[in-house]
Amino acid sequence: MTEAAATEGAADPQTKYRRVMLKISGEALMGDQGYGLHPPTVERIADEVKAVHDMGVEICMVIGGGNIFRGLQGSAQGMERTTADYMGMLATVMNALAMQSSLEAKGVFTRVISAITMNEVAEPYIRRRAVRHLEKKRIVIFAAGTGNPYFTTDTAATLRANEMNCEVIFKGTKVDGVYDKDPKKFPDAKRYDEVSYDDCLAKRLGVMDASAIALARDNDLPIIVFSLDEPGGFRGILAGRGTYTKVHG
Repeated sequence: MTEAAATEGAADPQTKYRRVMLKISGEALMGDQGYGLHPPTVERIADEVKAVHDMGVEICMVIGGGNIFRGLQGSAQGMERTTADYMGMLATVMNALAMQSSLEAKGVFTRVISAITMNEVAEPYIRRRAVRHLEKKRIVIFAAGTGNPYFTTDTAATLRANEMNCEVIFKGTKVDGVYDKDPKKFPDAKRYDEVSYDDCLAKRLGVMDASAIALARDNDLPIIVFSLDEPGGFRGILAGRGTYTKVHG
């Protein structure tokens, strides 16, 4: 099927959300390994994304780089912070290309857009061009963060979600929502169905970093935190099912 045919045949969304941002960590791509990419895990996540795309939803993605290199850890070990952060940005490009490859193998047209110019492997970030890709029902993966050191991929995801007029950010994690403490360490941890931006900041709930939460709050952009390990979880929440926490005003 050609790209034009795929665009024309796109279904109407079966959800109230027509354009979403999916933010996942680089660690989500490494499976049970301690480092790098685990191709079967990348393929599984690509299946989840394709299932939502098939509903007619326009999808932006931001993927972290912590499975390859994390700037803060490099800085803590004596590396100059700006250099370490740029290395982390390059790691996100590698993850974006891996996800693009897996999605396109499934027949989903995808564009990687980098905040750092590297024309041979990704398009440069131009807002209007990125919006046009979404309108043509292509999945857009934003790589290299914001292009600036000292900003996380959480902040990059919130920034791009606002620029693309996304209606919500989906934050895929290892747990099925936001808890008052680590549920892996404390069996009595309580999950929130809903939580405010201000409570996330005041209680340091770890949903996203403070800059990302503040940017979402200032633009009234809700965040849905869900488990990426639950098969069909992403599509299920969009269809009105599943377990998650909604962060909003």
